Amino acid sequence: MGVMEELKGKGKQVVADITDNEALKSEGEAQRSKGAEERKETEARVEAQAHEKKADLHEQKQDMAES
Repeated sequence: MGVMEELKGKGKQVVADITDNEALKSEGEAQRSKGAEERKETEARVEAQAHEKKADLHEQKQDMAES
């Protein structure tokens, strides 16, 4: 999940700041960005599923009204 990638990336950035390691800092930034995008994708998927369930409920209500 994206949150863990973000945390690992942040950890790398902290270590990179302490050790003045630019390569590790870049790696940490990339990992944080990847994690953020994964988290956004997961949130969007959950929201889409909620909309699908809501649409299904409305469809059921419509079917009952047509009966």
